[in-house]
Amino acid sequence: MTNKELKRKELLKNIKKVVVKVGTSTLTKADGNLNVEKIKKIVYELSNLSNKGYDVVFVTSGAVGAGMGRLNLSEKPKALSEKQAVAAVGQVALMHLYQMLFQEHNKTIGQLLLTKLDFADRKRYLIARNVCNALLSKKIIPVINENDAVVADEIKVGDNDTMSALVSGLIDADLLIILSDVNGLYNKNPQKYEDAVLFETVDKIDDEIKAMAGGEGSKFGTGGMSTKIIAAEMATKIGTNLIIASGEDPSNISKIVERENIGTLFVKENKKISSRKYWLAYGPHKRGVIIIDDGAEKAIRKGSSLLPVGVKSAEGNFDRGTVLKITNLKGELVATGISNYSSEEIELIKGHKSESIEKILGHKYDDVIIHIDNMLVIEKK
Repeated sequence: MTNKELKRKELLKNIKKVVVKVGTSTLTKADGNLNVEKIKKIVYELSNLSNKGYDVVFVTSGAVGAGMGRLNLSEKPKALSEKQAVAAVGQVALMHLYQMLFQEHNKTIGQLLLTKLDFADRKRYLIARNVCNALLSKKIIPVINENDAVVADEIKVGDNDTMSALVSGLIDADLLIILSDVNGLYNKNPQKYEDAVLFETVDKIDDEIKAMAGGEGSKFGTGGMSTKIIAAEMATKIGTNLIIASGEDPSNISKIVERENIGTLFVKENKKISSRKYWLAYGPHKRGVIIIDDGAEKAIRKGSSLLPVGVKSAEGNFDRGTVLKITNLKGELVATGISNYSSEEIELIKGHKSESIEKILGHKYDDVIIHIDNMLVIEKK
């Protein structure tokens, strides 16, 4: 056994919860019709993992692609309502096929159609988390897709690479496998350069790694390598290892879980953030901004809550309980967090000491504007 194989086996030990995301290019043929033979193999692999005792969540693309194939369309419609109509047709075809194929392996599936709102709202986020865990406890395989039939741009996650990373955080997954039409991350585009080299392991996602990711995707899909790198950055922060590998051979799913050296492994961070802080980072829309002084920034970076005395101003119109951005005087993002006060209240108490809050407002919810437990501090670059 080589050192590389030993490293992979060590990094992927104690895997229990596995999220598998399969892209449109893997699920469909060139004309957009579903590739039923390949889907059968994918379903077999997922069922096999479940039989071996793994908790399996399946994030599937392909609704729009399946709809295009069913309606004999050669390219995606441009109008939003037309795209949604195609997705509505394709989603039925896709789930009907999955239900039949999983049933052949005595597996029950449960469908969750999610949007950005399900991750943005804390209550809905926890409901989705509880539903997923309830399904997994009964050995039911959750099949998750974005609700493309009704989603609008402002509440759209955007691509299922990002969706799979959000789902990994939702269930505290140990491993996220993204199957695509590429073998993994190369130092340059392998379709253009014969000497392109595949990265087997990425320990840290830096600007150099991000620069290697191209933005182009297939005509039926929405994500290129860049969205997969974003997903890797998200997943590794929550403590989930992520592997990008080719979906040409669906048996790669089992091989990866069995820790064979396939694809590119993005190694989870040792200091993982909590599921609550993961939600703060990637779930909600940030509907306002608090600008703080240098002293407040230093205090936050040392683990202190945000006091009103360190606040210079607030931007946006927001209520108590809103998730906000916290920036310094240079406009750099310092943290995100849940505010104990509204924008109007902050404007009145900014620059004052905590003991003055009740006198100024006539009431006091807390001594701090944002508590450190409800805050995610962004590392300095």
